[in-house]
Amino acid sequence: MSALEPTTPSAPQRAGWVWRPFALTLPALLLLVAVIGYPLLTIVLRSLSEPQWGMQNYAWFFGAPVNLTVLQRTFTISAWVTLVCVVCAYPYAYLMTAVGPRVRLVLVLCVLIPFWVSGVVRTLSWVILLQDSGVINSLLRSAGFDGIRLIRTQTGVVIGMAQVLLPFMILPLYSVMKGIDLRLMRAAQSLGARPSRAFFTVYLPLSLPGVYAGAIIVFILALGFYITPALLGGPRSTMLSTLVQTQVLSLLQWGRGGAMGVVLLVTTFVLLALAAPVMRSRHRDVGRR
Repeated sequence: MSALEPTTPSAPQRAGWVWRPFALTLPALLLLVAVIGYPLLTIVLRSLSEPQWGMQNYAWFFGAPVNLTVLQRTFTISAWVTLVCVVCAYPYAYLMTAVGPRVRLVLVLCVLIPFWVSGVVRTLSWVILLQDSGVINSLLRSAGFDGIRLIRTQTGVVIGMAQVLLPFMILPLYSVMKGIDLRLMRAAQSLGARPSRAFFTVYLPLSLPGVYAGAIIVFILALGFYITPALLGGPRSTMLSTLVQTQVLSLLQWGRGGAMGVVLLVTTFVLLALAAPVMRSRHRDVGRR
């Protein structure tokens, strides 16, 4: 055999090549198990074992109407936050794809700068803006309108949470929109379609994967918010995270707090499982187009 002739790898060598990528991901998998899997397993076990083994913590949760009301409110507020983020982020992300490089850089910085500011600082800023004697109500009164109550309401909570979570909607949208050829819009208009019809029939369906990805991220993150609802909300805007904090830190009821967390986690998975077929079908329809 010539020295220049290529050699065929043996079966053990091919097996090593196959498992090498998995070996590279092993440290990340171990880290995920350590920081997510173990704490989650601990919470599940505590929900079943404290103060004694059984399902009494879950029976208490579903037997108290206030817990079910707060659970429903948590999903309602999260849905409203997701809707507000979609409405605000879509035109912003579209603008990022339509402008030149310099303006796009400024728009990207406006999205990233909030990540460099503490969430507590941003929430306290909203307290100053939304309070009864704050900037917004002062401007309304100076314009001749009556002041509106924004602090300690669900509206204030939605506004504050949407501002914090808006970058998580803009970035997935932009990543999808930048791959859409804008010449498709001009081609549709050249065939007789009005600009609005070309947008809704061509551009919008192609951008739906970004909408779905951003909506899932924002919705899941909104379910676990604590600081913003605690500072901007009131008793009628309490979310489940606040009840978990009360049970664990104030009442030292780790079992009940763990049961609340498990119920929220399972309910989220169920909703995502129900929404996944719809999202996949819409994605296939977009692919056929």
